[in-house]
Amino acid sequence: MYFCTLYGMVNHMGAKLLLKEKFVFDDGAIFEAVIWQLPCEDKERPHYLKYRLFYGYPGCCLVRYDNEKGKGDHRHYQEKEQRYNFVSIEKLINDFKADIKKLRDILHE
Repeated sequence: MYFCTLYGMVNHMGAKLLLKEKFVFDDGAIFEAVIWQLPCEDKERPHYLKYRLFYGYPGCCLVRYDNEKGKGDHRHYQEKEQRYNFVSIEKLINDFKADIKKLRDILHE
């Protein structure tokens, strides 16, 4: 427990919240986006950002973009995980929303 607390204090001290948004669709699906600007870059986050974009249902992730330590920028789409080429925040959000739209169109035909 101490390690986790210390890790968060040391590695995210001075981080600035850029975006925190949550929306629940009529069918219960959740859209949640959190993006932090970090005070310094590291090998896995040369863009100075920490992000987590989630779409799914409670207990069921359908789409997620994140850059957790050890994995770098990557994307989960249904059961597949693949590397994501980060270009900008705008492109990240647009790609995420496009995946959601594609999936919702399929699920609600």
